[in-house]
Amino acid sequence: MNDPIKNFVELFSKLPSIGPRQATRLAFYITTLGKGKIRELAEAVDTLGNIMTCARCFRSFTPSAGQKLCSICNDPKRNKAIIAIVEKETDLISLERTHKFSGWYLVTGELAKTGDLSPEQKLRFTSLKSFVQKELSGSADEIILAINPTTYGDFSAGVMSKELKDVTKKISRLGRGIPTGGEIEFADADTLANALERRT
Repeated sequence: MNDPIKNFVELFSKLPSIGPRQATRLAFYITTLGKGKIRELAEAVDTLGNIMTCARCFRSFTPSAGQKLCSICNDPKRNKAIIAIVEKETDLISLERTHKFSGWYLVTGELAKTGDLSPEQKLRFTSLKSFVQKELSGSADEIILAINPTTYGDFSAGVMSKELKDVTKKISRLGRGIPTGGEIEFADADTLANALERRT
């Protein structure tokens, strides 16, 4: 293989769900698109370098002029006393599509199969607790653990509950409209809306 293909495969095979074989197929497919489309793709990847992480909820966003918070955390109409904890930005996007949740979020990042929190995740929870202490007089009204209903999701939810029990009046989980073993990211808006309304 020539160098451009090798380089592409080496980089892209490190991405989630893409191994060397898939990356190789992708590389050869992209070569058929022509220079204009390849340039367009390269520019789209390059603009991802402008994305920042929100200082409060830790989701990725494109900032404007010195902005440190994303549009959700900047929205005064959102209820900051109700916080949903999600694993991935795609889970957050799925919950937003339901138009049933008007609180704030915390994105944990990928959870370990053991249920343990990584040092970075512990820092995010420390940041959340600090926010609750300063902005909510020490107690949120509710923290929703919007974590996938899998075995390791249940372990993680147990760890999070212990971590957060002193800074909230109520800790809830999404209702079981989402099947056990399912993923929030792939649930349709109606199923998620029902899960939000039936949270326990």
